[in-house]
Amino acid sequence: MIRQVYYIREGHAGILYEDGALVRALAAGRHVFWNWLRSIRRDVSIVDLRERSATIKNQEILTADKVALRLSLLVYFKVTDATAALQNVESYEVRLYEDVQLAARRFLATRTLDQILRDRNDISDAVREDVGRSGAGYGVEVKRADVKDLVFPGNLREIMNKAIEAEREGEALLIAAGKHAEVVKLDAATRSETARVEAETAARVAETRLAASEKEAALLAANPQLVRLRELEVLREIGARGGNHFYVGVDKLVGKLE
Repeated sequence: MIRQVYYIREGHAGILYEDGALVRALAAGRHVFWNWLRSIRRDVSIVDLRERSATIKNQEILTADKVALRLSLLVYFKVTDATAALQNVESYEVRLYEDVQLAARRFLATRTLDQILRDRNDISDAVREDVGRSGAGYGVEVKRADVKDLVFPGNLREIMNKAIEAEREGEALLIAAGKHAEVVKLDAATRSETARVEAETAARVAETRLAASEKEAALLAANPQLVRLRELEVLREIGARGGNHFYVGVDKLVGKLE
């Protein structure tokens, strides 16, 4: 009697073969087998069930508008059926690599360069959907496919860099123009407000002076003595300047002489 023990780590699955024939998949844990009547050759192939990533490098692709691109994709995948992954294809990793290559080529060949640059997420969705159908046949699910590198021909890179630089300069000019317009608008608003305040102040001063003049006129009308006093104050102010002559009572003297 012979005992065979196999240990399957968590996150993995074991595919049990007896004398070369597939028996079943083994879950994580300890598995013990006994040979009672005859010797049986057992083999266990381990399959990693954890999510993993693979880089699909340097794919030469021609876009719909005849631009040659070199593309690298980062694919995240997971084995969902360990038995199918080992039994249905020679190597599920090689098959996945090929399927992602073809899916990316099929998708990008129908897109222009501008469409590709505008939304790279379209590539991820297209590859995941395309490979999802074929991957189900060998027990692999594509979780995500992201564009890792996108390389253009040298002359195209130069043109794109100039276009990007021109676009940034245009944006900077627009920002500067917007700020200038805001400053001009603010300055105009400030000037308008200042003119309004000055006009209101001048109006209030004029009203105050008018009211004072009216009040003074009323006082002079009610008190004739104040009129004479006001005349004397004016004469005193004129006399303080110098160079003036005053003749008091001249009118009466001239009358007597006549």
